[in-house]
Amino acid sequence: MADVDPKAAVTAPPPARPKSISRERMVLLFAVMLTTAAGNTAMQSVMPSIGTALSIDDVWISLAYSWSALLWVLCAPIWAERSDRRGRKAMMAVGLIGFIASMALCGLALWLGLIGILGGTAALIAFAIARSLYGGFGSAAPPAVQAYVASRTPRAERTQALSLIASSFGLGTVIGPALAPLMVLPFVGLTGPFIIFALIGFATLMALRLRLPNDEPQFPARGQTYDAPYAGGGTQSSHAEDDEDEEEVEPHKLRWFEPRLRPWVTVGLIGGHAQAMVLGIIGFLVLDRLGLRATPAEGTGPVGLVLMCGAIATLLAQWGLIPRLDLGPRAATLSGITIAAAGVAYLGVADNLHAIALAYAIASLGFGLFRPGSTAGTSLAVTRAEQGQASGITASVAGASFIYAPALGVWLYGHSDWLGFGLIVALCAAVFIYGWGALQRDSTLTRERR
Repeated sequence: MADVDPKAAVTAPPPARPKSISRERMVLLFAVMLTTAAGNTAMQSVMPSIGTALSIDDVWISLAYSWSALLWVLCAPIWAERSDRRGRKAMMAVGLIGFIASMALCGLALWLGLIGILGGTAALIAFAIARSLYGGFGSAAPPAVQAYVASRTPRAERTQALSLIASSFGLGTVIGPALAPLMVLPFVGLTGPFIIFALIGFATLMALRLRLPNDEPQFPARGQTYDAPYAGGGTQSSHAEDDEDEEEVEPHKLRWFEPRLRPWVTVGLIGGHAQAMVLGIIGFLVLDRLGLRATPAEGTGPVGLVLMCGAIATLLAQWGLIPRLDLGPRAATLSGITIAAAGVAYLGVADNLHAIALAYAIASLGFGLFRPGSTAGTSLAVTRAEQGQASGITASVAGASFIYAPALGVWLYGHSDWLGFGLIVALCAAVFIYGWGALQRDSTLTRERR
C-alpha cells in the first residue's frame, strides 16, 4: 500500500476564489441592462413633448410612472429570491419580456391618443397600465444581473465589476436620448422610440437565450450554501472554526433596515429620491427655459441633448473615475453626492441650453459615483450566498425612489424653481452628513473574508 503523507490527510485545500466572468457573458449581461436603460431614457426624452401634445399637466405625466415604480419595489425582491432557485438567466428573460411588452403597449396607447382615437386622459391611463408590466416583470432582470456578477466576483473587485454593469445604464442613457429624435418617424410620430426599442429588446432576448449558458441555481430555496467552486467544493477545512469562509454561513431572510444594510439602504433611499426628482424635472425645465411649450415636437432634440450630456458624465464617473481612482463604496458615495448637490444648485439658475446641459452633466457625474458606490456597499455588507436577496433590496430601493419623488419634484418646480431644487440639495446634504458617520470604511468593507 502506498505511503500517505500524514499532513495531506488533515489539511484541506483553501477555499477557491470565484472565477472571473468570461468576456462573452459580460457582454450579454451588459446588453440586457443597456437595452432596458436605452429604451427607458428614450421614452423619458419624448414624454414631456407627448404630455404637452396631449394637453396633460406635467405632474400627471410624472405620476403615470408611480404605479410601475411601486410594483418594482414589491416585485424586485420576489424575483431576486426566485433567481436563487430558478437561475439568473431565466429571470433575465422574464425581465426582458416585461420590457418588450411594456414598451410596445405604451407606444400603442400613446399613439392612439396622439391621433385622436383616445382622449388624453384615457391614453395616459392606458400608458400607466402598460407601464406596470415593466414594474411587475421588468424588475426581474436587474437583480438577476447584479446577483450573477456579485456572486462570481471577489470582494476586492466587486465595486469595479458592479460599476461596469451599472455603466451599462449610463451608456444606455447616452444611446437612448441620442437615438430618440431619429426614431420620431412619419407614421408613428413621437411614439417611434417605443416601437423600435421593443424590437431591440426582442433581439436582445434572443441573444440571451442562445448565447448565455443555463446557470444552475447557486443555492436552493431552503438557504443552503453554494456548490463548488464558490464554497470551496463543499469541503470543510480543518481550520473552519478559526477561518470560516463567508459562503459557509447559512443565509437568512434579509430585511431592508437590518444593522448590516441600514446605512447603505438609508443613503440609497435618500439619495435616490434626490436623483429621481432631478430626472422628473429636467425634461420640463428644458421646455420651459427654452420656450418650447408651444412647439413640443421640437423639444425632443434639446431634451435628448441634455440627457445625453448627463449620461456621458455618468459614464465618465463609472468608467473613468471609479477605476482610475480606485474608489471604494464609501468614497464613491460621499464624493458623488457632494458633486451632485453642486450640479443641482447650478441647474437651479441655468437659463440656456449650454448652461442646462453643463449643470445636468455635473449632477449626473455625482450621481454616477453615488449609485454604484451605494450598490457595491450593499453587496459587500452581506455574504456571497445572500447576493440574490441583496440585489433585490438594491432594486427595490431604486424603485422606491420613483414612486412619488419625480411627481413631487415636478409639482414643487411648478410652484417655484427654488422649492424643487432646494429640496434636492437638502436631500444630498442629508446623505453626506449621515453617511459620513454611518458608512463603513472602505478598507474594512473590501477586505476579503477568509
